[in-house]
Amino acid sequence: MKVTDYKSIAYTPAGKFEETRFEKIHNIIFENSKEASVLVAQEIAELIRTKESKNKPCVLGLATGSSPIRVYEELIRMHREEGLSFANVITFNLDEYYPMDKNNIQSYFYFMHEHLFNHIDILPENINIPDGNVSSEDLYQSCIDYEMKIKAYGGLDFQLLGIGRTGHIGFNEPGSHLNSGTRSITLDHITRVDAAPTFLGIDNVPRKAITMGIGTVLAAKRIVLLGWGSNKAEILKETIEGEITSEVPATYLQNHDNTTFIIDEGASSELTRVKTPWLVTSCAWDDALKMKAVLWLAELLNKSILKLTDKNYNDYGMSGLLTEEGTSYNLNIKMFNKLQNTITGWPGGKPNADDSKRPERATIPKKRVIIFSPHPDDDVISMGGTFDRLVQQGHEVHIAYQTSGNIAVSDEEALKFAEVTQTLCPDCKETQNIIKFLKIKTENDVDSEEVRSLKGFIRRSESLAATRYLGLEDKNVHFLNLPFYETGTIKKKNITEEDINIMCNLIDEIKPHQIYAAGDLADPHGTHKVCLDAIFESLSVLKHQKYMNDCWVWLYKGAWHEWESYQIDMAVPMSPDQVLRKRHAIFFHQSQKDGVMFQGSDSREFWVRAEDRNRLTAKKYNDLGLADYAAIEAFKRYHF
Repeated sequence: MKVTDYKSIAYTPAGKFEETRFEKIHNIIFENSKEASVLVAQEIAELIRTKESKNKPCVLGLATGSSPIRVYEELIRMHREEGLSFANVITFNLDEYYPMDKNNIQSYFYFMHEHLFNHIDILPENINIPDGNVSSEDLYQSCIDYEMKIKAYGGLDFQLLGIGRTGHIGFNEPGSHLNSGTRSITLDHITRVDAAPTFLGIDNVPRKAITMGIGTVLAAKRIVLLGWGSNKAEILKETIEGEITSEVPATYLQNHDNTTFIIDEGASSELTRVKTPWLVTSCAWDDALKMKAVLWLAELLNKSILKLTDKNYNDYGMSGLLTEEGTSYNLNIKMFNKLQNTITGWPGGKPNADDSKRPERATIPKKRVIIFSPHPDDDVISMGGTFDRLVQQGHEVHIAYQTSGNIAVSDEEALKFAEVTQTLCPDCKETQNIIKFLKIKTENDVDSEEVRSLKGFIRRSESLAATRYLGLEDKNVHFLNLPFYETGTIKKKNITEEDINIMCNLIDEIKPHQIYAAGDLADPHGTHKVCLDAIFESLSVLKHQKYMNDCWVWLYKGAWHEWESYQIDMAVPMSPDQVLRKRHAIFFHQSQKDGVMFQGSDSREFWVRAEDRNRLTAKKYNDLGLADYAAIEAFKRYHF
């Protein structure tokens, strides 16, 4: 259910607003996290003002992580532009790493001041965050004191939550007790893996933390949990539809009578009413939903499309679909042909061919193509085979690396290059400065401009080596170095007009017939999503230009995920030889190989992930009754 009137249903008990027997927690699905965050901030602001009018304090429980960032941005905006005062607000943060100095840039103390407290008029004495500096001897008493201080204020009026992939809220990891209070806890390995990018490697992530307990959270008068991105979809389904269990601590929220989950489309994708709505209620069967249902049923029953029967459809809630189509035979043939027509070995269109049933046009034999790559390796990791095909088939291909990717180069890698440079130029002061800085750098230090430049040059050189290998001339490789990324830290700036102008200038110069872009929306605050937003905003600016009438946009996925079969509009097969060429192109990005900094929860190297993913896509097509290919790269068309 997508909504615009948030207030009218924010307090509606679960199940009252949506016909579903599966869901046990009230949730609202929004098209995007930005819109949802604004409305959550408005609810908090209204509460603050109501309390202020009664001359009472407003006690807020606050969360950290990427999920609440836009909520905090909107609260800051309301403070600056609408006069929202936080003078009557008392805050208690959910958690803090332990041990952790509050001045450490990785601390939640630092996070909260950076993202909220430094920008509003809250009184410093009203800010409460667990003390990550407390001695081990005093830790137990410190937790009790924190708990008692919350109770002294009458408990939390409003608790803002995120959710971890383990189902943790705060740092209440699996096994946490329903009645638990503020305490120290050992972090789950998955939680530490997810935190690794912020700490520039899992080895730097603390193993312990201090957290409010489940009982503390459940005592709040109002709870709002934020869930953004497809990487939260599975745990949100388990939390909203599953049984209450200590193994998924967030399921305890099913017992709270004033909780709302605010989620975006990506995060809702595994909910039964979204993924398989025909199991919940009667459906309006458009072509997209028909394809989704047929492929879901085929994969569930491990059958090819053409082997599905009337009974199969009736047994799984699709009798209405059969009524529309007549017989399973008619429906199967229709969907089989539609899926078959997504396959093409000519991603730029096949010259002098009937393109009425092909994914791309043949009417423009030689296309101008821009492949946008968020980082300097996403192009070859995600669509190296298609890149290779486009070049070999004579199209004018341009690669545009949107960011320098310098943050992903380890200090050890940078030091190695600096020391090699020093042997060639012993008197180079810049190199000496880099080596000196890297050898004394601490965890709180932001890379100097010289170090960032070196790391950027490393990524640039690797990119040129890969694109040359695939036959592209250097003049067709563009390093945009979008300013939003160039902070030297994990935290990036918001997109500005400067970023959009850089994008628009390139698109306007090339006037492309095709644009390829990373459509990986797993993290709505991640670099891929920010880079995609920059493309969308640029297209919005340029859409009235005449040449844009001939421009088609194709979205590829990143290293972690692939489009679902029903979402694919173009499937580009690869031969075994092309799989090897793609692998070799990825190998040129040596700084991202063998212990890459942002490995995520998957221990496989990027080239292995890419090959396994492409091989799995090909297998899915084959299992559905289509030709048997070595590998397939998949794309979804974006209509702007």
